[in-house]
Amino acid sequence: MKHEEFYDIVMDQMKHQFYDEKEQIEQAARYGAASVMKKRLIHVFGCGHSQMFAMEVFYRAGGLVPVNALLIPHLALFPKAKLSTIQERVEGFAGEYLKLENVSGDDTMIIVSISGRNAGVIDMALTAKEIGMKVIALTSKAFSDQVSSRHSSGKNLKDIADVVIDLKCELGDACLSMPNVPDKFTGTSTILGMLVMDCITARVIELCAEQGYVPPTYVSSNLDRGDAINAEHIKHYHDLIDCL
Repeated sequence: MKHEEFYDIVMDQMKHQFYDEKEQIEQAARYGAASVMKKRLIHVFGCGHSQMFAMEVFYRAGGLVPVNALLIPHLALFPKAKLSTIQERVEGFAGEYLKLENVSGDDTMIIVSISGRNAGVIDMALTAKEIGMKVIALTSKAFSDQVSSRHSSGKNLKDIADVVIDLKCELGDACLSMPNVPDKFTGTSTILGMLVMDCITARVIELCAEQGYVPPTYVSSNLDRGDAINAEHIKHYHDLIDCL
């Protein structure tokens, strides 16, 4: 049955990700921890569906407070999903948006794009590098190696990033097929990408604590003291993170 096949495929991709990407995840976490210990930020960016990777680690129970989710409305799936596809291919927009944020060369940038080919993510990576940030890319090498760049530089996201984490999903992302279904269906990048984002977060917190710095983390607002705890964190970081 297809749901069982999907489970097996995801488990296999996760296993390869765990063993093959250990060093890259460790380096990404070290860059992130360095930013957090300097009282700076980890920015997370993606277009369209990939915005959810920024949502996963922003303003959530158990998550780091110094995370800035770059949830650009023009690149969201709402109010019109097709517009996000058009906008992510527009060169010169995402980088200018980043300049409107509170940014520093001491920050770390995480960019998620399974294909890595569109102008939005490439502009964001190039601008972050110009500012002096370390750039981490979450992408699929099986996908990005098979497609051309849609940016005037001719570069793909993986060509720009300091750290490239291969999510291990396949070309096109979807992994299941049936004889009577013309195209593949059911993508794996969501599960694989969320796993990496939370692994990076966990290791960042651990690295900071090992150095004697306890990074601020959110608690559930549904705990009795949750609102009070989170309000203190927001008070300290609202000047750095615009969307708080």
